[in-house]
Amino acid sequence: MPAHEESSNPLVRERAHLAASRAALRAMREDVQALDIRDVTANWVNAAVLQSQIDDRIKALADLSHTPLFFGRLDYLHVVGAEKAEGSEGERFYIGRRHVHDAHGDPMVIDWRAPVSQPFYQASRNNPLDVDHRRRFGYTGGELTAYEDEYLTDPSETEQTSKLLQAEIERPRVGPMRDIVATIQPEQDEIVRSDLGGTVCVQGGPGTGKTAVGLHRVAYLLYAHRERLARTGTLVVGPNRSFLHYIEQVLPALGELEVQQATVEDLVAARVEVRGTDESAAAVIKGDARMAEVLRRAIRSHVTPPVEPVVVVRGSRRWRVPAYEVEEMTAELLARDMRYGAAHEALPQRIAHAVLVRMEEAGEAPDDRVQNAVARNPAVKAAVKAVWPAVDPAKLVLRLLTDAEFLAAHAEGILSVDEQKQILMAKPARSVKAARWTAADAVLIDEAADLVARTHSLGHVVIDEAQDLSPMQYRAVGRRCSTGSATVLGDLAQGTTPWSTGSWEQALFHLGKADAVVEELTAGFRVPREVIAYASRLLPAISPGLTPVESVREAPGSLAVREVAAEELDAAVVAACEESLRHEGSIGLIAADARIPALAAALGAAGHAYLSPGEETTAASRLTLVPASLAKGLEYDYVVLDEPAAVVDGEPDERTGLRRLYVALTRAVSGLVVLHAAGLPERLA
Repeated sequence: MPAHEESSNPLVRERAHLAASRAALRAMREDVQALDIRDVTANWVNAAVLQSQIDDRIKALADLSHTPLFFGRLDYLHVVGAEKAEGSEGERFYIGRRHVHDAHGDPMVIDWRAPVSQPFYQASRNNPLDVDHRRRFGYTGGELTAYEDEYLTDPSETEQTSKLLQAEIERPRVGPMRDIVATIQPEQDEIVRSDLGGTVCVQGGPGTGKTAVGLHRVAYLLYAHRERLARTGTLVVGPNRSFLHYIEQVLPALGELEVQQATVEDLVAARVEVRGTDESAAAVIKGDARMAEVLRRAIRSHVTPPVEPVVVVRGSRRWRVPAYEVEEMTAELLARDMRYGAAHEALPQRIAHAVLVRMEEAGEAPDDRVQNAVARNPAVKAAVKAVWPAVDPAKLVLRLLTDAEFLAAHAEGILSVDEQKQILMAKPARSVKAARWTAADAVLIDEAADLVARTHSLGHVVIDEAQDLSPMQYRAVGRRCSTGSATVLGDLAQGTTPWSTGSWEQALFHLGKADAVVEELTAGFRVPREVIAYASRLLPAISPGLTPVESVREAPGSLAVREVAAEELDAAVVAACEESLRHEGSIGLIAADARIPALAAALGAAGHAYLSPGEETTAASRLTLVPASLAKGLEYDYVVLDEPAAVVDGEPDERTGLRRLYVALTRAVSGLVVLHAAGLPERLA
């Protein structure tokens, strides 16, 4: 459609295009629903696979009534990809969450990930990218109600902040996290569209959109490399179940249904049940990368030099492989540093090959079937069991954590005597099932399992809140993308575990992606300027040298800090929640974990129902009571923060406590009320 052609009533025209696009999407969905696969499948297995693919396609074509089908329009000066002849007419494209075409196959909405859509995010007056003007659309409850034009090639027009863009960023948050596809900024878009082959690490302070950038990068990569990633798989790793529940609707809203989501604990918990907890000091040692070498030594210690020859009886003949020759095979496999299980499988074949050589020297003509039969011979099996026995990863870790002598033998020069004592189980378990395994133990077992047999690698993995992972957890995730790539998202200032990473260089090394590109997002779009400036007072104490976030949003009056008497604190918190509930949107009451029962009782006494983190907010239920330990990654329109000093005191050390407080202070989109009876931390006072 020519760029200059326009109706006398643009809003009417755009609404008509929206209605026509929705009708076209319905027709696309009905076409898929009408497919008859009875004559194109050879068997029931093929039929089931094809039907599953059709069902996924039907889901992907669902028209979400409250999700705008398109949010922008590009009017190009020329036909895209054609010679830019003088006087030629341009093209017009509507940019949306998914591709929609009419009955003739002509596009009505272009997927935001398509190359022709990129100028919607990147074009500027300095570099218009052949775009005459860009139009943004405003919606209310799914209905198109406004539009806004930006003429990129008109020198007379002054640059202004988009009011619709600002309104979309500030739109009240009810329900799970939503996509930011309509508000992606140029620096975010560059990260989103970075190539599949490279790993990207995004350092981003609160409100810079790093989580959304990571999720949108997955959606983009699935668009650009769908066939490859369909084979290899994609995974999003989050810090906890509440967080994963909060973000789980972002990718389906973009038409992507096949991305797995898990916590690190989910990834490593397949072999044992986690029922115990570690003291902080023990967890730090178990999470240290040095444990990988302790495990490697312990596994290789099972290899024992042979003391007897291997004698294989076949018919009337006896074939003898001397012990020194078997020892040479063993030494060669150790030198190759193969995975323990692979070497365990290779050794009988090596011994069988030595027997075949002797057979050939004696004039026989054995083939591969004979070699395989020899490898299964009882004498060969017995020799392999004695020299290179099978190792159970969980049993190995249990022995390390319960047998002080075994641990000392393999941790010598790696862990100090005190460190060894810290990680030994106080009450040794008799069996793998009886052990009270901790989350850190499960990671050790996962490492041991990978030393035995290679972990399956995915095509792309996103790790959010990555600053909180231990080196051993990084290794666990890195194994899942050893032949693929990763997107690492986090904020060093929000590291709230005793083992949180000190630098991205260290983290990426343990992940196995030392050559990753580190990008920093410093422009804040979520947290008001007044709020982020207040929280940033903590940065010199929690992460010296880190660049503070510069919020693009001014919201005067968005911060209130109130001191109340200790006996009035609970009532004041409830009153602040009631005050916040007079506004539109979601409310988060964040408090130290130890304060949650008292505040729950106060809310109940006042007749206020509340949700737990991860439960979906609705128009009728907008208040969530959030333990500070679960606040990371979540966002609310209005936040009431109870007793900052209690948040700090709830952690094992002051720096971790201040980091936890920094997280709590930066969850608000529109307003923050801080209530305290005790003194504020020094840097906030």
